[in-house]
Amino acid sequence: MKRSSLLNALQTPVLLSLLLAAMCLAVAGLGSADMQRTLTETLIRVVIVVGLYVFIGNSGLMSFGHVAFMCVGAYAAAWLMVEPDMKALNLTGLPDWLQHLNLGHIPATLAAAALAAALALLSGLVLMRLSGIAMSIATFALLAVVNVVYSNWETVTGGTSSVIGIPTPVNLWVALAWAVLVLLAAQLYSQSRWGLQLRALREDSVAARAAGVNLYAMALLAFVISAAIVGLGGALEAQFLGVVNPDAFYLSQTFLFIAMLVVGGSASLTGAVAGVLSLSLLVELLLRLEQGVALGASVLKLPSGSQEIVLGVVMVVMLVLRPRGLMGHAEFQFRKPLSA
Repeated sequence: MKRSSLLNALQTPVLLSLLLAAMCLAVAGLGSADMQRTLTETLIRVVIVVGLYVFIGNSGLMSFGHVAFMCVGAYAAAWLMVEPDMKALNLTGLPDWLQHLNLGHIPATLAAAALAAALALLSGLVLMRLSGIAMSIATFALLAVVNVVYSNWETVTGGTSSVIGIPTPVNLWVALAWAVLVLLAAQLYSQSRWGLQLRALREDSVAARAAGVNLYAMALLAFVISAAIVGLGGALEAQFLGVVNPDAFYLSQTFLFIAMLVVGGSASLTGAVAGVLSLSLLVELLLRLEQGVALGASVLKLPSGSQEIVLGVVMVVMLVLRPRGLMGHAEFQFRKPLSA
């Protein structure tokens, strides 16, 4: 990639990073601890949804199974970071070398991403041979299989009981740093030869195949990179909450993250971030309304489950009015291309 092309490609992630950094500075300076916690969780969602964008946005294929990689990453972080004494007590099925292993934040997070990528490679060898609705259903089957395994493998995952005692080094600034790195990585991939070939297949598969583009190889590469990023997001989630449970990585999270990507615009990196920010704000508002908000002498309280209903309505309305999402194919960048 030429220097001018590289500079132009980096406009979007740099501007998005500056926006997220400005939000962090404002919340750290003026916000409460609850606001900092909410923004930290939002930044972790940015990592995960950008991971979805790497595959869905570039390939045009819908995946309902990526939260499985988030689950794999979260539990990998738990296995690698929980104190050996606690693992020996609660996770007796782990191999001896893993029982005694106790890694820090960065190596554990990278190892979690690598494990998620390995699962994506093994499953993707089969899944990427499918197309359309068949591939989407198969990815949902992957999500179901991972959930069943992690919910019942009690000696390794604790089953339906939560794994606790995970160190929590992820704060507002750590989450921001990982979000910035992921934004840069996603943009560099999208503008790379492999990303451009995959998008060419998305736009006109017949012409791209005629030009010698290998759909299977390009889709598999994007699937693995995307899974690694989502697995990294799962590790960050575990290191933020300090606890993991398989039920936290299933249908509700799948729906939420896909809604964020679709509402923001699945073909745009800016859209992925915009979808996370807008729906995170909506989700936080709905959660507070479900808990009840005092209005003078009365209390405004929405029925439990209103969050899912409202998100579903928002997603349907967006698909009707703006099928390409808030951003469409547009990106956040300067008006004129940067010169070399």
